[in-house]
Amino acid sequence: MPEGSETRLDATEQAPEGAGETAPAGGGTRRGLLVGAGFAGIAGLVAACGGSDDADGSKDTGSSGGSGGSGGQSPGGAAGGAGTALASAAEIPVGGGKIFKDAKVVVCQPTQGQFTAFSATCTHRGCPVGSVSGGTINCDCHGSKFKITDGSVANPPANEPLPEKKINVQGDKIMLA
Repeated sequence: MPEGSETRLDATEQAPEGAGETAPAGGGTRRGLLVGAGFAGIAGLVAACGGSDDADGSKDTGSSGGSGGSGGQSPGGAAGGAGTALASAAEIPVGGGKIFKDAKVVVCQPTQGQFTAFSATCTHRGCPVGSVSGGTINCDCHGSKFKITDGSVANPPANEPLPEKKINVQGDKIMLA
């Protein structure tokens, strides 16, 4: 049979032995069926790869259920989860801050006794921020910088501020709310 030709059969007909393509019961060709299955497979992959881009980390506040820990753990306290101690106030330098990687939060102390907290995920491309110095939270991936006072962009390419995180200061402990 010449290439590109197709044979269509009703569900009740039988193809002669050695014939090119046979049609499935729906009346289409085998090639059409395979192409359709291929598209369905691609659509499934696209759906599986989709999902939430939780770039600001607002839904993930770190470890929960007591598993795991944080490099920023305060003595005697668990790190990361809501209502747990991240650090003691003395651990956060005035004019600077500290990044808690497991909790995906950065806590800053712009002035003595004033504490701020922001997502530790850069709003430019979702990289984790790398340091706090010179009054800014710094992303090493592309050079974005954010002010420790309010999370606003101090240096692009990021054009969105870091999302604020809620914290409570209870005595000497800084707690993620």
